[in-house]
Amino acid sequence: MTLPLTIAPTSLPQTYLGAPLVVDLDTLVADVAVIGMPYGNAYEPSQISNDQSNAPDVVRSQSRRAHRFDDRYDFDIGGTLFDGRPIKLVDVGNVPFDIHEPQSHFSRAEAAVRKILAAGAMPITLGGDHGVPIAIFRALEQEGPITLIQIDAHIDWREDVNGVRDGLSSPIRRASEMAHIGEIFQIGIRSQGSARAEDVEAALAHGAKIIPAFEVHDEGIDAVLARIPAGGRYYITIDADGLDPTVMPAVRGPAPGGLIFHQVRRLIHGLVNKGRVVGMDIVEITPSIDLHGITSMVANRLIINLIGAAVRANYFNK
Repeated sequence: MTLPLTIAPTSLPQTYLGAPLVVDLDTLVADVAVIGMPYGNAYEPSQISNDQSNAPDVVRSQSRRAHRFDDRYDFDIGGTLFDGRPIKLVDVGNVPFDIHEPQSHFSRAEAAVRKILAAGAMPITLGGDHGVPIAIFRALEQEGPITLIQIDAHIDWREDVNGVRDGLSSPIRRASEMAHIGEIFQIGIRSQGSARAEDVEAALAHGAKIIPAFEVHDEGIDAVLARIPAGGRYYITIDADGLDPTVMPAVRGPAPGGLIFHQVRRLIHGLVNKGRVVGMDIVEITPSIDLHGITSMVANRLIINLIGAAVRANYFNK
């Protein structure tokens, strides 16, 4: 049986911010499309379905806590979310998983994002682990050259783990192999992850700009923004552990000294106004260990800041 590209989320009746649910991507009409990608490519059978697979629906269920009503003034963005404009936000559901063909999730995810982009909408993706953006990077083929902005504690540059080349430790290395991906900025890097010395050397040899978290704290996020060329087309991939665990605690690899909400918010607004942000994902949230839902709350606030900033930058003028 051939599965559809997306299906309704299990969080129903709660879609993202109560947006209309649209799973027929061939007739999609939208400015912003939120999509869930629960499954990556596991390194071992026990990881096929893990708690991060629940994150897209949990983030949706928390979205109304982060943004209650469209007519309320939001001080993060300087007014109401859509600024009185006819912006069409939709939720296109989750990419389904086929137990008989586990890796087919990636091909459906890529096809779904291609259709979202073809409709002229901005895709905002809820993961899932950090393997899922690989499918998104592939779908951006016609949008390049793309400047890739990664917020993460780890550089994710492994060639493979257990023979798996498109798992959660490899998305940025895979991106570096794509002709339409240009400069790569890796922001918030710290502590110890899966990278070995040769992986770091490979990233630097490619030309990746590795910006440790402590450099951000010492020099400020504006100094980071100044290093990113203006007028580009940017894609933002956010691993929740890129932020400090006091800000986003529900992660598998917490590390002290991460970025704070203000820094990431300012980075998003800066990129929106510096060029064109073509999409964003937030991955690696582990809901069962969250504290009062704060990690999902922060994820939602970052998404709301992206949408609100894009509205004010006239991204969606017809």
